[in-house]
Amino acid sequence: MVPAFLALGRRRLASLALVAVLGAAIVAPGAAVATTTTLDDAGLSAAETSMVAALNADRTVRGLVAVRVDARLMAIARARSDDMVAQSYFGHVQPDGRNVFDILTAQHVTWYNAGEIIAWNNYPMDSTVSAANRQWLGSPGHYAIITSADFNYIGVGLAIDQATGKKVWTAVYIKGPDRTSARATVYTPRLASGPTTGTRYATIAWTGYDPRLQVLTSGLRSYAIQRRVDGGLWATVLWSTTTRSMTFNVALGHRYEFRILARDRAGNPGVWVAKVVDLR
Repeated sequence: MVPAFLALGRRRLASLALVAVLGAAIVAPGAAVATTTTLDDAGLSAAETSMVAALNADRTVRGLVAVRVDARLMAIARARSDDMVAQSYFGHVQPDGRNVFDILTAQHVTWYNAGEIIAWNNYPMDSTVSAANRQWLGSPGHYAIITSADFNYIGVGLAIDQATGKKVWTAVYIKGPDRTSARATVYTPRLASGPTTGTRYATIAWTGYDPRLQVLTSGLRSYAIQRRVDGGLWATVLWSTTTRSMTFNVALGHRYEFRILARDRAGNPGVWVAKVVDLR
C-alpha cells in the first residue's frame, strides 16, 4: 500500500498567531478485501475509542503527554467522516467550501493551533484502526501532527459506506484552553480517641491535582468542602480554600458525610469525593 499525502495550511492573525495544519492519508484498498459493515452508534464509538488509544500510544511511546478527548471534537470528526461518505469525496475541503478551521470557529471552539488527518480503507473492523494508524505514522506530515508537542485535545470520527465497506477516518487535534476537570482524593477520616458518649474530634484530609496536558495545563486552584449529618442537606463549610485538612467536632450516635471538590485555575470543577464518619 502506498499512502498519498496532501497537506494544507493556513495562518490567521489575531492577538496571537494562529497556525493550523491539515494532513490526509489515502490507504489503497487493493490489499484488503472489501466487506460491508453495519455498526450502530455504540459500535462506531467503540472503534473511535480504539483509534484514540492507538494515537495516544503513538505519543506516549515517544515521551509525549496523551491528548485528551474533547466531546466537541469527537462530534466534529464524526460529522466530517459522515460528510465524506454521504457526498462521495475524500478531502479536507467540503463541497460547501468549508474546512475544519471554519467548522471549529463556527461551533465556537476556542483554538490556537489545529490539525486534521484523514484516512480511508476497506479493511475489516478488527484491523481498520491499525491499518489507518500505520499509514498515518508512515507519512511525515501525519506523523508530525500525531506527535506534535503543541496539541492537547483530540476528536476521532469514523463513518462507513454501507455499500462498499469503505471506512473513513478523521482525527481533529487542537491546542486549546484547559477543559479537563481537576481531581480530588479524600483520605479516611481520623477519629480522636475519647469517651463512648458525647463528642469527639474527627480530622478529614485531602489532596488534589490538575491532570497534565501537553500544553496549557492551568494548575490546581482550590477546594470546596461540604458536610451533612444523618443524610440531611449538604452544608458548605468552605467554598474556595487551599487548605488540605480540617478538624470537626462530631457527636456520637450520628452519621457524618464529608465531600471535597477540586477546581483548577481555568475554573473546571472535578467531581465530589466523599468520606463517611459513622458514629451510630
